[in-house]
Formats: sequence, structure tokens, C-alpha cells
Amino acid sequence: MPAAPVRPGPIDVHAHWLPEDLFGLPPGSPLPPLNGRDGQLHLGDLPLSIETSAMSDPARVLADTDAAGLGARVLSAPPFAFPVGAAAGVDEYVGAFNEALARVCTDSGGRFLGLGLVALHDPESARKQCAELAGTSVVRGIAVPPLLGTASFDVDPLRDVLRAAADHDLAVLVHPMQLPRPEWSSYYLANLIGNPVETATAAASLILGGVLEELPGLRICLLHGGGCAPALLGRWQHGFEQRADVRSAGTRSPREGFAALWFDTLTHDVATLELLRTHADPARLLCGSDHPFDMGTDHPLDLPHAVGIDDTALEASARRFLSLDAPDASDALDQGGHP
Repeated sequence: MPAAPVRPGPIDVHAHWLPEDLFGLPPGSPLPPLNGRDGQLHLGDLPLSIETSAMSDPARVLADTDAAGLGARVLSAPPFAFPVGAAAGVDEYVGAFNEALARVCTDSGGRFLGLGLVALHDPESARKQCAELAGTSVVRGIAVPPLLGTASFDVDPLRDVLRAAADHDLAVLVHPMQLPRPEWSSYYLANLIGNPVETATAAASLILGGVLEELPGLRICLLHGGGCAPALLGRWQHGFEQRADVRSAGTRSPREGFAALWFDTLTHDVATLELLRTHADPARLLCGSDHPFDMGTDHPLDLPHAVGIDDTALEASARRFLSLDAPDASDALDQGGHP
């Protein structure tokens, strides 16, 4: 049965879902498996302050989508489910997730779209998986980490993954992994500092590494408002003007490269979102919630509304990012909307 048209209204591009039968995580994962205890999600023995159903039950996710005032939500795997280990069985895990994701999105009545997984260490497998995802109408791209080991998007294998996505017209969502470092072992600093730094590293690799020049059609979104990249852009620009090594890939200026990227609006702060909007292309700002994580929000429209970004602009940006047609007026009427 073909999928229903995407419901009109603002689209949240940053929400997580994982079926319980994949809580074991991909082969080679450095993390312990997920598990639900007394309705609460744990990573090994670590409580995550997330109700298990909020991560795994499509009916619960749909209810939360309605409560947030959204037309649709784009589901991707939580970052612990990214296949960051080069181990046997990764292709099977990726295939199982992508199949389950496509089924949930198809059955959602136009409320869910998806961003699938690919085998990050194996460009040949990743390219085949991108081709399979491109053959669906509901999985519109892939979700990837900003780093694989010690490397980002300017070098393979992540650069090869971006080539495959661009070749198949798939959107790319970049979600940090919260990588541990000794100096960030307390106060949740691996998230509060680590996540924004990982994302800024990815932004720099894309802007300074020639990726955007090689792949001009690439649609890639950096989450959490681009991390600390908006605050560093002036420094990058100065370095570009002063140092040959910063210009070594023959790229456009950092300010120009930054405007070619997409970002969600989950900055947690109006002033920070205003800074992002100053540097980014306003037509490339997307609604994001990080549902159902503790660093997300149940009201993802509040921040963009606070800086004057309305629902029409958010929906239009998301549809361009996901390569979706504009909503048809008859779809809105059929689903209880207004012409």
C-alpha cells in the first residue's frame, strides 16, 4: 500500500525511534545494550530519564507529535544505534532498522518520515543501502555521526558516505555521539560541551575540507543549532584570511560555506538562535526537538516562533531539505486542515 501524503504543518526533522528488538545495538558497538526496566530506558545500568515507550512505541511517538502541534515528525535512530564499529553483522542490523523504519513510516498516515542507517565503515555497503532507501517514498535520507574514530567528513569513509547520499538525492542528518573524554567525566559535560564541539568539528570539516565544493547538491543538517560553530565562524573566517593551511582545500570562505549548510533550531536559547540566524541561510533552518531525550524539548516550535520563524517557513524548509513536494490543498482539507 502506498504511503499517505505527508500531513501539512511544521515538520520536526530531529526525533529518535528504535524498536525494542534492536535495543541490543549494532555489532561492534562500544556501548552496552539498551533495556527497558519498569517503563524506563537504560543504557546498560545507566538510567536515561526516558520512558521506554517514548523511544520505541509508534503510538506514543504519534501522541507526542500531536501534543507538540506538529504536522509530521522525521524519525532517526538514537546515536547509540549508529554502526560505528566495523564488525560482522552490521549490514544485517542496518537492514533490520531500515525495514522497520520504512514500515512504521508507511503505516503512519503521513505523520512519520524516516532517516535510515548505513554501514559507516563500508562504502560499498553504504552505497547499496542508500540506493535501497532512495527506492522508498518515506525514508528521505540517512542519519550519521559527526566523527568516526578520529576523522570527520573531509576524509573517507565518511566522505564516501556523503558521496553516496548525494548521488541518491538523500538528505543527511548529523547527530553527535557524546564521546567521552576524561576532562568531561562530571556534570554531564560530555553532552553539554562534547556534543557542541563534535558538531562544530563536523561543520569545519565540511566547510574547510572541500566537501561542499565536491558535492554541491548535498543537503546536510547539523543538529542542536550547529553546536558551537555559529560562535566560532568569525574565528574561522579570520584564520582563512590569514593562514594558507586553512585555505589548503581551495574552498569558498567559511562564511559562504556556512550558509550552504542546514541547521535545526534546537539551541535552547533565543539569543543563540538569533546568532545562528545571522550567519545561516534563514531558508535552511529546520524545526528540531531531539525527542525523547532529556536535552530535547516537548515544545519545539516555541524557539523558532520566539525569533519570528513561523510554521509556514518551517514546513517549507523541511520539505526542501527532505526533497518533498509542497502540500496539496486537498490533502490539508482531507486531514482536517484549512485551505
